[in-house]
Amino acid sequence: MRVITGTARGRRLKELSGMETRPTTDRVKEGLFNIIQFDIEGRQVLDLFAGTGQLGIEALSRGAASAVFVDQRRDAAQLVRENLRLTGLEGSAQVVNGESMGYLERCGKRFDLIFLDPPYGAGLLEKAVETVTRFDILRPHGIMVCESYVDTVLPETAPPYQLHRTYRYGRIKLTVYRREGEEQA
Repeated sequence: MRVITGTARGRRLKELSGMETRPTTDRVKEGLFNIIQFDIEGRQVLDLFAGTGQLGIEALSRGAASAVFVDQRRDAAQLVRENLRLTGLEGSAQVVNGESMGYLERCGKRFDLIFLDPPYGAGLLEKAVETVTRFDILRPHGIMVCESYVDTVLPETAPPYQLHRTYRYGRIKLTVYRREGEEQA
């Protein structure tokens, strides 16, 4: 698992042992960053269910202003810190070792770009989408990208959130939601 491009291009990231964490495949990651390539520079990123931190690290490498990485597993949070040091991106990052929904409810921040890649089939993705929209954590014109099995049905969202598009990569699906901008009166 390597950083694809940017300031940390080619750096190999460490992975967690065991089967609890499923890193995004290179093919899916490459597709994801092709989709959002013009929406990264200078943005505030949230990598929820961070695992190895590869999605947020890729965004930082491509010019995101900052990233918050959240994972409830202590070993995952420590691995994200190590991967940030390996890539030299720790100065633009915050790592939170805590429960993801609790973080969303209490963070008091808004983000331009949110990555949601929880363990498949655990019901966490659906809950995270609902929580992000309920607490309105995405900034105007922000993007939320969800990774899931292709047959996962994600919740409908109410304005200003809207399902933008889905992309299929074999058995994996990326679902992109966008938040509309604030209208000036």
